[in-house]
Amino acid sequence: MVVLNKIYTRTGDKGTTALSDGTRIEKHSLRVDAYGSVDETNATIGLARLHCADEGQNDMDAALGRIQNDLFDLGADLARPNMGQDDQAEYTPLRILETQVVRLEAEIDAMNENLSPLRSFTLPGGTALAAHLHLVRTVSRRAERMATKLAAVEDANPAAVKYLNRLSDWAFVASRVANSNGETDVLWVPGANR
Repeated sequence: MVVLNKIYTRTGDKGTTALSDGTRIEKHSLRVDAYGSVDETNATIGLARLHCADEGQNDMDAALGRIQNDLFDLGADLARPNMGQDDQAEYTPLRILETQVVRLEAEIDAMNENLSPLRSFTLPGGTALAAHLHLVRTVSRRAERMATKLAAVEDANPAAVKYLNRLSDWAFVASRVANSNGETDVLWVPGANR
C-alpha cells in the first residue's frame, strides 16, 4: 500500500533520487530515464483514453486501463535493480511477468482479425483516438529503447523489455481499430510531394 502524505520531500534537490530498494542514484541515470519514459507512455495513454467514450470504444478504454496499471508495475520493476536479490528483499518486488506479455499478444491478435492487410505504412491520424494511439506507440518505442539501453549495462527484467515492445505493436493495431478497423487509416504515399 502506498501512502503519500506529503508530495515534496526535498530529498532530490541535489540531483539524486531513491530507487525502491533505497539506493540513491543520479536523476539522469539510465534507470531513471527508462522508468521515466514508461511514465510518459502511461500519460499518453491517459490522453488516448479521453477519446474512447466519444468514439464508442469502451472495450479499448478497459484494455488501456489494464495497460496503464501494467505500466505502473513496469515502472516499479525498473525502479528496483538487482533481480537476483529479489528473494532477500523485505517484500516481494513487483516484476512484469511473461503472462502480461502474452495477454498483449492475444489482444493484438484479436484486434488484428478484423483488419484488412496494410498495403502501405500509415501516417498518424484519422480519428482523435487513433492519433493519440500513435503517440502511445512512439513514446512506448522510446521507453523500449531506454529499457534496452539499461538492460545492456545493468540488471533489467527481460519481460519488461518485451512488454514495451508488444505495447507499441498493440498501440499500432489499436490505432487501426480506432480508424473504423482500418477503413479511415491515413496512408503514406511515397514521394507524393516531390
